[in-house]
Amino acid sequence: MPQRDGALPPEFWTRPATAAALATCDIATIVEDIRRTRGWSQGELAKAVGYSQSWVSRVVNGQQSLTIDQVRDLAGRLGIPLHLLRFGGAAEPAKGADPTRRREFGKAVTVSALTLPLASAQRRGGTAPADSEIHEQTAATLRAITGGQRRLDASSPARDLARGAVAHVELAGRTLKRAQGTPFAADVAAAASEAAGFAAWLHADMGDAGSARAFYRASVDRARRAGQRLLDVYMLGSLAAFEIDADDPALGLSLAHEAGRRLGPGAHPTATAWLACVRALGHAGMGAAAEADHEIALAEQAVNRSDNAEPPWPWVFAFDHAKVAGYRALAGVRLHRPRQAHDAFAEAFAGARPGPKQSAILQVELAKAYADAGDGDEALRLAADALAVGVRLRSERVVDRVRGFRRSYRARGPGADRLDDQLTAALTGGLPPLP
Repeated sequence: MPQRDGALPPEFWTRPATAAALATCDIATIVEDIRRTRGWSQGELAKAVGYSQSWVSRVVNGQQSLTIDQVRDLAGRLGIPLHLLRFGGAAEPAKGADPTRRREFGKAVTVSALTLPLASAQRRGGTAPADSEIHEQTAATLRAITGGQRRLDASSPARDLARGAVAHVELAGRTLKRAQGTPFAADVAAAASEAAGFAAWLHADMGDAGSARAFYRASVDRARRAGQRLLDVYMLGSLAAFEIDADDPALGLSLAHEAGRRLGPGAHPTATAWLACVRALGHAGMGAAAEADHEIALAEQAVNRSDNAEPPWPWVFAFDHAKVAGYRALAGVRLHRPRQAHDAFAEAFAGARPGPKQSAILQVELAKAYADAGDGDEALRLAADALAVGVRLRSERVVDRVRGFRRSYRARGPGADRLDDQLTAALTGGLPPLP
């Protein structure tokens, strides 16, 4: 049913077509999507935005060049979230616009805080920007877009965000090519690395391991080109954690050791503690208990040295004792130490809880600990709760974790039957078909 009044629902902005339009600032598509969702005629849309119907018609047909002020005005009147509207593609000149208007438009976009300081290559007949237009705000804007996408990830299905994230990776890559030889090439490479790392995270959540690996490799390559050691270590360590998570602890551990060599001695405690925890999971996955315990001890020592220091970029949050406890719990599950895992989970959850998808992943791990301890009812309850989150947020990663738990825990009884029914429903109708 059309929604004629009130604010548009949050999920409107995460629809694939709308998210892609936001990611490229395609005002024509966004305005038309809003009109259709509201059930408005073009005349009603024109009344809502305070412009003539003929002007609105030209906008939605991509025939009207917009000024930056007009973009802001439309966004304010229609409730378009400015923090998601970053690129110069929307206020682009119409096909056939003369070169002078294109140049004037490019200058206007360059000075706008809404858009990339670099005018996008025009999808409807525009021209590519000159390399000289790349300046110091470009990398910051690219990073701001990735940051906005990350915030949406906490409450949105990865599949709804993936198309926009991939488009952003491609844009960042093209921008990086144009930035070569400029003073800002390293900063743009770092922003491009972050974009690829986030796309990898989304594809891992979608269960697309091949694409996830490809994006992680791109993130590592771009981090090296940026010449930023901590970013290089972060992306390589993220790839290591992904491989460990994908049941290849030997490969993951090898990558984590390489990240450690690149990190070197005397690094920031956050980086040292995090990387030690990744190595701990690799050792635990291979059944090497003593080595896993040693790495967790190293992580705790590093946290003790941090003195609540601000984490270094690209880490967003400080790596504290609660975070180390979470890794200790995961290692305990892999080493079949249910008491250690249970106590460590309690310590980890006493701090700030992670987002819903990550919490669901941890719940499955906690379910394994309860199963090892002989509390099957609680294990099945935790797995069922995690599955409900996975279905709601369409996370293949969460659903696959629950499936793996059920394969390894072959209990029978009412709780097991309920979980089996939920899994059957999730796999036959609770998740969207693959595209």
